[in-house]
Amino acid sequence: MSSDEVRSAPDEARSQHAELSQRIEEARQRYYGDDSPTMDDGQFDAAMRELESLEEKFPELRTPDSPSQKVGGVVAAGFASFDHLQRMESLDNAFSYEELDTWYGRLLRDGIAAPELLCELKIDGLAINLLYEDGELVRALTRGDGSTGEDVTANVRTIASIPHRLTGTAEFPVPGRVEVRGEVFLPVVAFERLNEQQLDAGKPVFANPRNAAAGSLRQKNPEITASRALDMICHGIGFREGFEPASQSQAYAALRAWGLHTSERIKVLPTLAEVQEFIEHYGEHRHDVEHEIDGVVVKVDDVTLQRRLGSTSRAPRWAIAFKYPPEEVNAKLLAIEVNTGRTGRVTPFGVMEPTKVAGSTVERATLHNFYEVKRKDVRPGDTVILRKAGDVIPEILGAVPDLRPEGLPEWVAPTHCPSCGTELVEQKEGDKDRRCPNHRSCPAQLLERVYFVAGRGAFDIEGLGSEAAAALLEAEVLTDEGDIFDLDADALVRTELFTRAAKKGEEGRQLTANGQKLLDNLATRKDVPLWRVLVALSVRHVGPSAARALATAFGSMEAIRDADVEALAATEGVGGVIAASLREWFDGPESDWHNAIIDKWAAAGVRMADERDEGVARTLEGLTVVVTGSLVNYTRDSVKEAIIVRGGKASGSVSKKTDFVVVGDNAGSKADKAEQLGLRILDEEGFERLLAGGPDAVAEPAAETESEAEEG
Repeated sequence: MSSDEVRSAPDEARSQHAELSQRIEEARQRYYGDDSPTMDDGQFDAAMRELESLEEKFPELRTPDSPSQKVGGVVAAGFASFDHLQRMESLDNAFSYEELDTWYGRLLRDGIAAPELLCELKIDGLAINLLYEDGELVRALTRGDGSTGEDVTANVRTIASIPHRLTGTAEFPVPGRVEVRGEVFLPVVAFERLNEQQLDAGKPVFANPRNAAAGSLRQKNPEITASRALDMICHGIGFREGFEPASQSQAYAALRAWGLHTSERIKVLPTLAEVQEFIEHYGEHRHDVEHEIDGVVVKVDDVTLQRRLGSTSRAPRWAIAFKYPPEEVNAKLLAIEVNTGRTGRVTPFGVMEPTKVAGSTVERATLHNFYEVKRKDVRPGDTVILRKAGDVIPEILGAVPDLRPEGLPEWVAPTHCPSCGTELVEQKEGDKDRRCPNHRSCPAQLLERVYFVAGRGAFDIEGLGSEAAAALLEAEVLTDEGDIFDLDADALVRTELFTRAAKKGEEGRQLTANGQKLLDNLATRKDVPLWRVLVALSVRHVGPSAARALATAFGSMEAIRDADVEALAATEGVGGVIAASLREWFDGPESDWHNAIIDKWAAAGVRMADERDEGVARTLEGLTVVVTGSLVNYTRDSVKEAIIVRGGKASGSVSKKTDFVVVGDNAGSKADKAEQLGLRILDEEGFERLLAGGPDAVAEPAAETESEAEEG
C-alpha cells in the first residue's frame, strides 16, 4: 500500500487499538512480571491478532510503542537488571497450516530455494540467557523486555542440568564468551507435585508450567528454587566470540559438546510437508513428552540464510512458532453440581459457559470430590483455570483469585444423594469422598453399573450403551446388572427403544434390528476371560490390573470367592486394600445381592473360570515387562494377556525394577526413561522371541541404541 493509499484511522479504530494495547500490556505484566496471569494464552493470542489486524488495516497505528512491536516480557522489580550482549527476540506465531504456508512462501519470495528447516518442540517454560566467559557461568538473565533481563544467577546455579563450567572437544572448543539461550521449565510430574503443595499450603495454584517455572526461578531464596526440580533445554546461541556455527543444528552439536542439554527430538527436514508431519505427530503425542509443549518451532537451519532474512523489530523472519490449541484456558464457572457413580461415590463437577479448550468445546469439568472443592476454594461465579489434556476428562485446576467478584459466597456441598435422597456418608473417618450407601437401588448407581458391565473394560457388549441401559431399567425388564444375560426378545419388545410399529401382515410391536443385534452380541460375550467378569462386578478398587492378577492366580470365580484376605492380599499386584474390599463385597451386609449377580450370570452361561492352556510355557515367570507404543500384531489387551499367561507382570510404568521394555511405533517418554535407566529394550520381533524362549532367547540387545549405531 503506497503512502497515498494509507487510510487514516477513524476514532473508533484508534479507541479499539488503545483498549487492546492496554489489555495486552496489563496481561504481559501479570504473565511475565507477576507470574499470576488473568488472561489465558488463547485470549492473549486472540487479542494480539486483533491488534495486528487493526494495524494491517491502519498502518499509522503501528508505532514503536505498540505491543505488536515489542518483545514479550517485562523486567520485574526486586532483581538487579543487566543488558543482554545480543538482543533476545520473540517469535511470530502460526495457528494454522495456511499461516505456516504463508511464512514459508515469504522465504521463497526472498529468493531462498527450499531451505532445510530445523524443527523443535516449543517448551512451555521461561526463556533464559546464560553468559559464559572462558567456560565459566558468570551471569544468568531472564529475557525481560528483550534488551534487559533480571539477574537470576544465584537461582540458576541450583539447576542440576545447567553446568557451572563448560567442557569442550577438539571439534568444538569452548569459546571465550558466549550467550546460551534456552528454556527453564518444570517437568510435568514436578509441576503437578508443586501445585499439590500449593493447595496443601492454602496457596493459589500456578496456572501453567511456564508460570510455575518463572515463580520458582524468581524466588528470593535459592534454596526454594533448588527444591523445585527445574530443568533446562538449550535452543540457541546469542552473542559469541571464538565460535561461528554454519547452521542451527551445528550450534546444537556444539552446545552438547560443551555439556549443555538440547532436545533429543530436534529434526532437520528438507520439505514443508515433512515439517507438517512433525507438527502433527507431536500434536498427537504431546503428552508423551516429559515437559509441557504448546507448539513446534520451525527455523531455517542455515545461519547465512538467517542473517540474510534478518528480523523485524521483535522477531526473526527466519523462524516461526506453530501453536497448538491451548489446553489451559480461563472459563466462567456457572454452577457446581454433583452426580452419583456406580460405587456410590458422589462427585462434584463444574458447569461452565461453553469454552473452547484443546480444540473442543467444554461445558462440564470434574472437581474430583468435596474436599478438593474446598481446598481449591472454587465458587460458582468464579473465573476458573480449565484444563483438558489429550483424552483426559476436563478438570478445573483452581480459581483466578484476582477475577473473583467481591462477596462471592462459598459453595455448600449437599448432604443427601441427588438421585435417591439417601443421606451421604464417609466410607471411613477422614475419607475425602462422600458416598450414597443405597448401593442396591439408587437409580444413578444402578444405571451406571449396568452401563459399566457393557463397557470395553468389562464384557464389551456392543449396543448396550447408556441410552439402552436407561431404557431397559425404565421398562423394568432389568432389575439389576445380574439380569443382563437373561434378556430375550420378549423382554426387549417391552422396551420402547428396541421396538417398532408392526408392518402389514405383522402382529403387535416388533423387535428392531438394533434389538436383535443386542441379543446376538449378548450371546457372544458370555465366553470372556475371568478378569473381565471380575471387573464387571464393580467391586471398589478392583480394576483391570488387579482383576488380571486375581484371575491368573486363582483361575476361577469359586476359588476367588473362597480365598481369605491373606491369600488374596498375597497375590502380586493386589495387596491388603483390594483384598479387604473383595471380602467385604462377598461377605458383607450386601453380599446377598452381590452373590446373586454372579449366580445369575453363571446360570445364564457366563464362563466363571479360565481354561488354563498348559501348552503355554511360563517363559516370563517373575519378570516385569512394560510395552509402550503400538505393536503390529498385538492390541493393548492381547499384549497384556501374552505377558500374564506366561507368568510375567505387565506393568504400565518404567522403573529400575522393570526387566524389559518393548518399544513399538510412536513410543513416548517411557522409552526415553528406559534408556536413561539402562534397561533392556526390545522391538516387536525381540518381544516375540522373549515370549517364546524367555530371557535367554534375547541374550543380545534386539536393537542398537542411536549412540551405538553412530559409534559403529
